[in-house]
Amino acid sequence: MSEGTARHVVTLVVNGVVREAAVPARRLLSDFLRHDLGLTGTHVGCEHGVCGACTVLLDGEPVRSCLTFAVTVDGHEVTTVEGLAEDGEPSPVQRGFTECHGLQCGFCTPGFLCTATAFLRDNPAPTDEEVLEAVAGNLCRCTGYQNILKAVHRAAEIQAETRGRPEPHGYGTLGGLADRGGRA
Repeated sequence: MSEGTARHVVTLVVNGVVREAAVPARRLLSDFLRHDLGLTGTHVGCEHGVCGACTVLLDGEPVRSCLTFAVTVDGHEVTTVEGLAEDGEPSPVQRGFTECHGLQCGFCTPGFLCTATAFLRDNPAPTDEEVLEAVAGNLCRCTGYQNILKAVHRAAEIQAETRGRPEPHGYGTLGGLADRGGRA
């Protein structure tokens, strides 16, 4: 077998399930997930790591799967958008995006969902500025971002409700409307 056709066995946990496949050394994680494992929720946009549509969680941290070789994730855990649901129910982040209409065409949504999931795990009560900074690496051409920002705050609120924590600060203050008695 020539070097160009050599395949490497990759064993990893994807969405809680041990998966194994033989892949070429230069197979991207995004292509591995979509073509080898049939997990098409991970979208490929720019193929340069700029847009964030391909974001997945690698050992809980957001990574651009279009910039990551599949062979480098051998022995690790990957969570895709398909793995965010909890016991068949939408995760708090998925619920927040649904309730706040944080998507339109949906192409960028899987990347935003994975990014927001990791962000809220580390910062369960974010300010407006922190949310803006967290999602700044993901591009959306449809929404104008306001509903995405509201969705992340709503997800934090849902997480707080389900975990019995106090309500996060900052929710509903986008644009200062809530401070003036209006809806954000």
